[in-house]
Amino acid sequence: MSASSGSKGSLRGRAARLARLLPLGPSGGTQAARTPFVLLVVLLLGGGLITLLMLNSSLNEGSFQLTKLKKQTTELTDDEQELQRDVDSYSAPDALLQRAHRLGMVPGGDPAFLEPDGTVKGMPSPAAGPPAPPQPEPTQTPSASASPSSASPSPSDSTSPSANPSESASPNSSVEPSPSSTGR
Repeated sequence: MSASSGSKGSLRGRAARLARLLPLGPSGGTQAARTPFVLLVVLLLGGGLITLLMLNSSLNEGSFQLTKLKKQTTELTDDEQELQRDVDSYSAPDALLQRAHRLGMVPGGDPAFLEPDGTVKGMPSPAAGPPAPPQPEPTQTPSASASPSSASPSPSDSTSPSANPSESASPNSSVEPSPSSTGR
C-alpha cells in the first residue's frame, strides 16, 4: 500500500522536475513569465498598424500627385494641340500665299541649279512681279519757286541704281561663279 499511496501524493522522474520548475497554483510566477510575451505581441501589432498607416498615407500622397500630374498632362496636351492647329493654319498653302502677297513677294521663275564643279544647270528666269506703282511727279512749293538756287533735284527725285536691283540687272546676263567662290 505504501507504493500506491506514494504514487498518488508525489510525482517521480521527469514530472517531478517539471513540477519543481513550474510552481503549482495561482501564483505571481506564471503571470511574470507571460508579461514579456504579451508586451512583444502588443508592440508587434502596434508597429504593424503604424506601418500600415504610414504606407496608406504615402499611397494617398502618391495618388494625389498622380492626379495632379494627369491634370497637368491633359492641359499640356490641349496646349500642344492648339499650337499644332496654329502651325497648320499658318502653313496652309492659301495662308502662305496671302502672307507672301502682303509682304510684296511674287512667285519665282524657273530656277537654276549649281553643280558641285561650279557649272550652272538650267536657264534661270526672273520672277514676274506686279507692275511698279507710278511715281508721283514732284510739285514745286512756293519757297522753291522764289529762290533760283533750289532748281537742283532733291534726293527723293533721283533714282539710284541700287534702289531697285531687279530692274538694274538684265534677265539675259548670267554670271557663272568660279569654283573658289562657292564657299566649299
